[in-house]
Amino acid sequence: MTNLTLRQLRYVEALARYGHFGRAASACAISQPALSMQVKELEEELGTELFERGLRQVTLTAFGEELLAQIREILRAVDELGDMARASQNRLAGRLRVGVIPTIAPYLLPTIIGELTRVYPVLDVYVRETLTTKLIEELKEGRLDTAIVALPVSEPSLTEVALFTEHFVLVRPKADAGKPVPSREALCAMKLLLLEEGHCFRDQALSFCNMRAISPREVLDGSSLSTLVQMVGAGIGVTLVPEMALAVETRSTPVSVARFDDPQPSRTIGMIWRKTSPLTRQLWQISEVVRASAQQSERHA
Repeated sequence: MTNLTLRQLRYVEALARYGHFGRAASACAISQPALSMQVKELEEELGTELFERGLRQVTLTAFGEELLAQIREILRAVDELGDMARASQNRLAGRLRVGVIPTIAPYLLPTIIGELTRVYPVLDVYVRETLTTKLIEELKEGRLDTAIVALPVSEPSLTEVALFTEHFVLVRPKADAGKPVPSREALCAMKLLLLEEGHCFRDQALSFCNMRAISPREVLDGSSLSTLVQMVGAGIGVTLVPEMALAVETRSTPVSVARFDDPQPSRTIGMIWRKTSPLTRQLWQISEVVRASAQQSERHA
C-alpha cells in the first residue's frame, strides 16, 4: 500500500466524525464528490469498505472502526510535528486551536482574542465552542491545542492550570427585588431553571442546591444562559448565572440580581492541554495572557 495519503486519512476521519458526506466535505473545505472519490480510492487501495453508505448517513464498518483509531494516531503525530516546529521558534506564530465552553465563550472571548492578537500579532487563533466532554475528546485526539473550561476535569493525560474563580449569582423576576435571598433548601423548592444536560454549569448549580438526584419535572431546561434569563424575566422561575455573564445577559431583561450568603457558590476557570504537547511552554505563556484578559474584563464589567 504505497498510495495512501494524509489527505485521504483526514477525509476518512472527518467522514467518521460527521457521519455525512456533505458535512464532512464542508468541514474539509472541498466538494462532496471530491471527498467521496478520495475515500473510495482509499477503500480500493485497502481492498475493503470502511463505511456503510445509507440514504442519509454513513457509518463505519467493523474494519473501519479498527482503522479509525490508527488513523487518528497518525494524524495526531503529524500535527505534533507542526507543534514541535512552532515550539522551536522564539515567538508564538501560526494557528492556535482553542476550545471554549458555552458559558465562557460569549463573555470572555472578545477580550481574550483581542489581547492575544496584541501580544502575539502573528498568531492565528481558531476558536471551537462546545461542551467540556467534547473539548476533552478533541484535545486528546490532537484536534485542539488547548481549552478554557471549568475545573477540575480530572483527566490524567491533561495539564490543568487554574486561572481565576468566580461566584454564581441568583437571577429572579424584577418583582422579587429586595426579598430575602433564599437558602439552599428554599432554592430547592423554587422553580429552578437550568442549562440542559451536558453543561458542566448545570451540574455545578445542582451540586450547590444539593439536588444531584433530580427528576426531569423538578427543573426547566434551557439551551443557553440568555434563554434562562429571558425565562426568568417572563416570570417562569429563577436561575443561577456566573458573574461574567451578568453584564451581557441582564442588561435588557426585567430581572433582579442577588448574591448568596457565604460560602457563595462558585467555579474555577482554567486552561487544559495535553501533557505531551510540544507547545507546553508557549501554552503556559498564553495562560498568563488569558488570566490578565479575564481580570481586565472583570474590571470593566
